[in-house]
Order: sequence, then structure tokens, then C-alpha cells
Amino acid sequence: MMKNAVEVRGLVVDRGRHRVLDGLDLDIAAGVVTGLLGPSGCGKSTLLRSVVGVQRTRGGVVSVLGEPAGSAPLRSRIGYVTQAASVYDDLTVTENLRFFARVLGCDQAEVTRAVAAVDLGSHADAVVGELSGGQRSRASLAVALLGSPDVLVLDEPTVGLDPVLRRDLWALFHDLADGGATVLVSSHVMDEAERCDRLLLMREGAILAHGTPAEIKQAAGTDDIESAFLGLVERAA
Repeated sequence: MMKNAVEVRGLVVDRGRHRVLDGLDLDIAAGVVTGLLGPSGCGKSTLLRSVVGVQRTRGGVVSVLGEPAGSAPLRSRIGYVTQAASVYDDLTVTENLRFFARVLGCDQAEVTRAVAAVDLGSHADAVVGELSGGQRSRASLAVALLGSPDVLVLDEPTVGLDPVLRRDLWALFHDLADGGATVLVSSHVMDEAERCDRLLLMREGAILAHGTPAEIKQAAGTDDIESAFLGLVERAA
């Protein structure tokens, strides 16, 4: 297995006249759960979109599994969940998954597996537009799991979910990583940091720290990630 699933060098992204990312460099280890944590508006979604290859960039290079981000060989190897649910509201959960499974060339067994993985079996025949926000988010996650992608890019997938479901989804993320997948999860909730194998702490388009939760806390001389993050912000200021 390659050491890094994602490598970013000199990434520059502008939004209008505002520079969101300015020469960003980072690596994301293969086969682990990496958390991208930072406040809303710090550039997390822009970075994730760049990794998936759907973000227009001004400069730099992003490679995923040794291929340029967004290139054709990666289209069946990356699962992507956006903050907004990316499923059709007028179809049932199963109908959505069958549609996307046909696009990806997956069979019915993949649909059944994906529904079970996100614990939507009891709502498999429910119309997505009638589901709760958390259930719609899980339906989007199920679509991303089709075909067992090598890299999963998840943009705040646990926002608005109850604590039990959050716990279960994080267990799923680690099960996927144990099976060899690389999982990149963004969040603005610092208490989710301890659930990650590795962390990227981000603020105002810059990576403040990168390492295991224990390494980051030790370097900052704190007992929790939130205090470490605040300390890093103060040092940067």
C-alpha cells in the first residue's frame, strides 16, 4: 500500500477576489481515518472539493492514489459526500441507490450492502423527501459507499445527527479504514477529533497542525484538542 493516498503541493484557490487557499501543502495517509477540523468558512469544503477534483484551482498540484485529482481513472475509486444531501427527493432510498449503482456498474448486492451499512434498512422504501435530515444524509453516504471506493471524502457527514448515530457512523468509518479505504472526514466539532486516527487542524485556509491527536496535544502541552487548537491560533496571531 502506498504511504499517502493524497498529496497536495502549492494548492491555490480563489473565490472571487478572496484567496481561500494560498500555497497549501499536505499529505493524507492511506488506510486511516483523517479528520479535517476547523471553524466554518476556514476552507475545509474547498480543500475537499480540490481533492475530489471538482474545484477550480488557481495553482498547485493535487494527486490522489497517484493520479491527478479529478482524472478519469479516479471516478470509480472515490466516494464523495457533500454537506447538502445529493440524492433525489422524489425517489425512495432504494430507487436512488439502484440509479447510482447502474451509473457505477454495481449490482443489487451492492445496493443492499450500502443500505445496511448506514442503517437505513427500515426506510429502504421510503421517499427521500419525506425523511429526516439525518436520514437523508445517510442516504447520501450510502450512495458514496457503492462499489467500495478506495477513498471516501466526507464533508461534515455527522452534522445534525444524534449522538448514537454519530457514534455508529464513526465506527463505520473505522471499519472501512480497517478494510483498506482512506477516509477523509471534515467537521467543525472539536469533540470529534479523538475519533480520528490523524488530524488536520485548519484555520483561515492554513493547516495549523497535522498528526495524531496525541501528537498534537503533546506538542501544544494540552489535554484536549480544542485547547490545542486555541493555543495554535494564539501562536499564529
